[in-house]
Amino acid sequence: MSNIYESAEATLGFISSPCLTKVELRVACRGISDRDALSKPDPCVVLKMQSHGQWFEVDRTEVIRSSSGPIFSKIFLVDYYFEEVQRLRFELHDISSGNNGLRDADFLGAMECTLGQIVSQRKLTKALLKQGNTAGKSSITVTAEELSGNDDYVELSFSARKLDDKDFFSKSDPFLEIFRVNDDGTESLVHRTETVMNNLSPVWKSFKVSLNTLCSGNHDRELKCTVWDWDSNGKHDFIGEFQTTFKEVRTEQDGKQIQWECINPKYQIKKKNYRNSGMVILNHCKIIKMYSFLDYIMGGCQIQFTVAIDFTASNGDPRNSCSLHYIHPYQPNEYLKALVAVGEICQDYDSDKMFPAFGFGALIPPDFKVSHDFAVNFDEDNPECAGIQGVVEAYQNCLPKIQLYGPTNIAPIIQKVASSASEEMHTKEAMEYFILLILTDGVITDMADTREAIVHASHLPMSVIIVGVGNADFTDMQILDGDDGILRSPKGEPVLRDIVQFVPFKDFKHASPAALAKSVLAEVPNQVVDYYNAKGIKPKCTLDYESTRTFSP
Repeated sequence: MSNIYESAEATLGFISSPCLTKVELRVACRGISDRDALSKPDPCVVLKMQSHGQWFEVDRTEVIRSSSGPIFSKIFLVDYYFEEVQRLRFELHDISSGNNGLRDADFLGAMECTLGQIVSQRKLTKALLKQGNTAGKSSITVTAEELSGNDDYVELSFSARKLDDKDFFSKSDPFLEIFRVNDDGTESLVHRTETVMNNLSPVWKSFKVSLNTLCSGNHDRELKCTVWDWDSNGKHDFIGEFQTTFKEVRTEQDGKQIQWECINPKYQIKKKNYRNSGMVILNHCKIIKMYSFLDYIMGGCQIQFTVAIDFTASNGDPRNSCSLHYIHPYQPNEYLKALVAVGEICQDYDSDKMFPAFGFGALIPPDFKVSHDFAVNFDEDNPECAGIQGVVEAYQNCLPKIQLYGPTNIAPIIQKVASSASEEMHTKEAMEYFILLILTDGVITDMADTREAIVHASHLPMSVIIVGVGNADFTDMQILDGDDGILRSPKGEPVLRDIVQFVPFKDFKHASPAALAKSVLAEVPNQVVDYYNAKGIKPKCTLDYESTRTFSP
């Protein structure tokens, strides 16, 4: 069955964006009822994935004979995309002896969930539902583990002594190059140090490089190191070279100093008493653990999802069918489409499924003063709604009670969420990351204050997603999305990191909700990782998890 998933990708178009990571799913079942009084069942689990509303088989476990509590050795390997709702279905079948097909098998139950639910909990146990969705005594447990990548870094520093002097009127100006030798024999430059002028015993600056770049995760891969005497005309003089591996370099961590003879092969042949052209010394080797998005999610980090909705007059009277806020009995408006598409993804990563929802740009009861950060449920002490459906209901209920007004100011709502994110920042733990979804129909009117708020928020565990609803000209909004350049505050302070993603809904009007969500959320995993890694904050519960992530030898 090893090629089933690949063929499903090609045929059904499961995969249409770069894969975030690969996840291994391990499956076990308990309490499977006997097929009859004489024998125990012969269980097999079939994994199906949903595409275009239909279920397709991706892979299946082996058949375990005579077991009511099987632990399957087969591991399902699936591609994981944060920005998609990946619906999975695990079907348990009792395979009759001597026949591994499903045609004559007895259906014992099924469990449906999303991949996001599994990875956010790391271990998901649910009842197996039989025909008619009735729950029996049997259950299934799915455990997720991110496939360990070569995403760690290593910090290295080198020095040399008694290098050959290549210059007549001064000493050599040496620099060091490190190459990775690839499987096909070609060489890839990994790092080139700076040049130390007029020095036969240079100390080069330390540098960081990913293990993937250094050795493709293979610690026995040959590394070729060459030392040169720099010349301003680019015709550098060769001093010598040596070979090593990362496995050898790593031994420096044990306190053992490593050095290599720098050899010039030509001198070795020509000169009888030639020993070397100097020594190169490894001064420092430190492995720097780089954690992934799933490391943080599986370590207990929750995505705190907040919604902010534009209630300015430019949307049109909600009672008019031309209004962007018009509630059609059969067709959700653009605000609802965008809210549900993005919210469905984020809710899998929030354990309590309670989402604060705010409005801006409306006159609100009882005194009908304009507000730019009012609770959509009108409960300022508790603006949270139960699930995405609760946000939808609060939005629909509030429309008849407010008066659409203006202007379109979004800085207040960014500052409100930033205040919560600021409290989380002081814990110095990866427990809560905040995503603010702003749904708006027009160009914002407080651009200077908004830029200031975003620059401040870029220092916090927070991302801002803006979806432009309607057909307005959103050119100015692109300024907030740092893809085309660095966003700066009015005072000239740059954002610490790019935290804003702007997407015009009209670009996805005729696409699926999944396509919108994918575009809107594509940058979030990297934003989460960039924040915590930059702060040196490890995932909270890493001890159990790290024990499963071995260094590839």
